[in-house]
Amino acid sequence: MTPREREILHEIVEAYIETGEPVASRSIARRHRDPLSAASIRNVMADLADQGFLSQPHTSAGRIPTAKAFRSYIQSLTLRRMAAEELDRLRAEFGRLNTVEARVEHTSRRLTEMTQGVGIAAAIPQARPELDQIELIALPDRRVLMVVVTRDHQVRNEVVALDEPLMPDELVSIRNYINRNFAGWTLEQIRAELANRLEQASAAYDQILQKLTLLYSRGLLEFDADPEVHMEGASNLVGLDLHLTKEKMRELFRALEEKKRVLRLLDRFLEQPAGEIAVHVGLGEAHPSMRELSLIGLPVVLPNGISAVVAVLGPIRMNYGRVMSAVQHVGRVFQDSEASRL
Repeated sequence: MTPREREILHEIVEAYIETGEPVASRSIARRHRDPLSAASIRNVMADLADQGFLSQPHTSAGRIPTAKAFRSYIQSLTLRRMAAEELDRLRAEFGRLNTVEARVEHTSRRLTEMTQGVGIAAAIPQARPELDQIELIALPDRRVLMVVVTRDHQVRNEVVALDEPLMPDELVSIRNYINRNFAGWTLEQIRAELANRLEQASAAYDQILQKLTLLYSRGLLEFDADPEVHMEGASNLVGLDLHLTKEKMRELFRALEEKKRVLRLLDRFLEQPAGEIAVHVGLGEAHPSMRELSLIGLPVVLPNGISAVVAVLGPIRMNYGRVMSAVQHVGRVFQDSEASRL
């Protein structure tokens, strides 16, 4: 594009974001700072249409920017800085939260408040977490609290009931055996090695391994590293003109309720370099009902090795500058809040 074409195109995009209506050359002539006739702008718009930046719903209507036009417009934006007091407030809010789950939930809620879109945050653990330590605590009625901590700072607690009691000193011996021999191993490696040791004839003479079998059979070292995903503000989509029938709107909400589908949406951001904001305009390939939605996301790598994505889902006609700035600032505060805990 020539500089003039680019300037006119971006004015068309801004006009469409404001009104949601096809944009006529006459309205752009009134907005344009240089004195250009409607006829001159019509010629530019025709060239832009030939290049795939504009479409025309019908002959007598104005032009509508395509996804290609929105991508060009987005590249021209400069992200706004957040006021220092607002950043300090965000940092204080995150500083009061003690778990990754709580910070993921707060991230999505804060993004929704700041953008009026659908705030989404996800923390995706390592596929093969390494053991940091376990703790075993005797409880009444032959129960044991099993605590497993991995080196990416995930914690799993489970209370199990046993057929025969284990004394506190036996639990200490089992804990020390696991922590001394297997700290730094992946849980998968530990399970394989323990299974191998328990199969050996010598295990029959090893009192610790005999007692360990009781806990191992109750799921000790079974650790489901499920992603933590939170989404807030889906109801904000109801008032938007997404050109969806009631049935299509119900399909959209059903799609957003599927954790796996939301994760697939976020997966595309994990291919981006960490800390680099990205925008996907039009999500029809993810689901037909998302054709007029855009997703703005920021991938971050937390200091404990967990991958995370913060994002906002909203209409194609969203205020991209404001939403991109919100995603960037909240994402960085989320990342910094994790670093401060290590």
